[in-house]
Amino acid sequence: MLTIFDEVKKNIYILLLFFFASSFCVAQQSDSLRLSYQHDSIQKKRAVKKAIYSTARKATIMSACLPGLGQIYNKKYWKAPVIYVALGGLAYWGISNHTKYKYYSNNLRAIYDDDPNTNNNTLYSSDQLITQKKYYEKYRNMAILAGALVYALNIIDANVDAHLKTFDVSDDLSLQLKPYYHLNYNHNWQTGVSIKLTFK
Repeated sequence: MLTIFDEVKKNIYILLLFFFASSFCVAQQSDSLRLSYQHDSIQKKRAVKKAIYSTARKATIMSACLPGLGQIYNKKYWKAPVIYVALGGLAYWGISNHTKYKYYSNNLRAIYDDDPNTNNNTLYSSDQLITQKKYYEKYRNMAILAGALVYALNIIDANVDAHLKTFDVSDDLSLQLKPYYHLNYNHNWQTGVSIKLTFK
């Protein structure tokens, strides 16, 4: 026959068992909540990173397909006309130099071929024609190289602009430049500039 003491003892064991079981469940629940929060945080970071890189990739591809289109996509509208003026000017320079190169090259060929129907239409000798031909060939090649450089810079600019769209320029960051002066142990003044970077 159970005494009152045994009955109380049994109830205490049941309460302790219930307490430990419930605390174990709470601990598991908090662990699962923490893991869920960490998972959500990682997913958000990945989503932001993916958005940044997909935007940059898209701007790069657009500028590679049509110069200036990536700048328009990045909402830097003023850059597109600059790119088109530069490429148009270089194209005009290259085409005009190529036309003159072909003209002097054909006249040089007319001197050395045996065809009586072709004549040198200039007042230049063969040596002068070679000089003229090389001159315009050089500037035509320079125009092609400069055009390729502007095209490459257009692609790089679109990519960099897309990455910098997410750059933090808020008031939480501050940079202060202040004059620095200090009297050292020899009683000499030390002067300079101090730089203070603050993250709020």
